[in-house]
Amino acid sequence: MPFTMLETERLRLRRFTESDLSLFMAYRNDPEIARYQGWEGISEAEAWAFIIEQRVARSGTPGEGFQIAIELKETETLIGDCFFKVNTHDKRQAEIGYTLARAYHGKGYATEAVTCWLNYAFQAFHLHRVIAIADCENHSSYALMDRLGMRREGHFIQNAWFKGHWCDEYLYAILRNEWLRAHPVEDASR
Repeated sequence: MPFTMLETERLRLRRFTESDLSLFMAYRNDPEIARYQGWEGISEAEAWAFIIEQRVARSGTPGEGFQIAIELKETETLIGDCFFKVNTHDKRQAEIGYTLARAYHGKGYATEAVTCWLNYAFQAFHLHRVIAIADCENHSSYALMDRLGMRREGHFIQNAWFKGHWCDEYLYAILRNEWLRAHPVEDASR
């Protein structure tokens, strides 16, 4: 099923648009936001290419990452994005990630957005399991995973060379039946 848009009480999850350029570049170029991300920043040309690519990207294509824009409904302002990728070798498993502009941290927006996306993704893509990975120093990220009911399954010691040093990472996961038990939604795949 092609993704167009999802809504929560305060948020709209949607595809990126040209009007997102300046706000997208602002948080992608914030060193504090980039600290635990695989990027340092983004040029205008790179941001345009990203937006154009994501406007036509197919959600749920195994092995291909998909970014979902997170918009604050009240102001129609881009506040961040969610990353989603179905596993290349097992389409019943996927990975999720998230980034919010600093001004929107600590307000529950990430929890609301990721909950909405996982409600959709578990059903739309008939997933069995979703994982998320966080740097062990990124307390806010793994605290979100805890709030979502995800289970810490792994603690990898110095497993990634990241921005000039070895870093430790946590791997979290949740199974479909665990998610649906904790977040009851109508399950269309049953």
